[in-house]
Amino acid sequence: MTAIDGLDDAAIRRILQRTQRIALVGASANPERPSNRVMRFLLDRGYVVTPVNPGLAGHHLHGQRVVASLDEAEPLDMVDLFRASEKVMPAVAAAIRLKAKTIWMQLGVVNAEAAAIARAAGLTVVMNRCPAIERPRLGMEGASPRP
Repeated sequence: MTAIDGLDDAAIRRILQRTQRIALVGASANPERPSNRVMRFLLDRGYVVTPVNPGLAGHHLHGQRVVASLDEAEPLDMVDLFRASEKVMPAVAAAIRLKAKTIWMQLGVVNAEAAAIARAAGLTVVMNRCPAIERPRLGMEGASPRP
């Protein structure tokens, strides 16, 4: 069965190994929200994560200062999107402008138009996946991202 993003396990593994800096768009202060739990997961595995949420800008989540926009989160390797599928285009455009390497759309987030634009600009696009699921599934729990 082919994944909706067309990426195989080796590609996902490479992304997770090569990524160091992640901007997490849609970060939440609510510990029950998936974005909050995934941020903690990523930090615990050695990634540098900058939470992005204009409503929480200036506050701290898991010890990291929340910024209002992706411009404040650079430099970045990956933009992890906790946004509704129809609302990802502005973040994708910013990620392209800021020269991110990967757009990662979380579970349930699929936007073929945004993905096509990002791919045309040279970014890798992951859709409908979660790194907190993919790392354990790929046997990467003992691994840290490469420096």
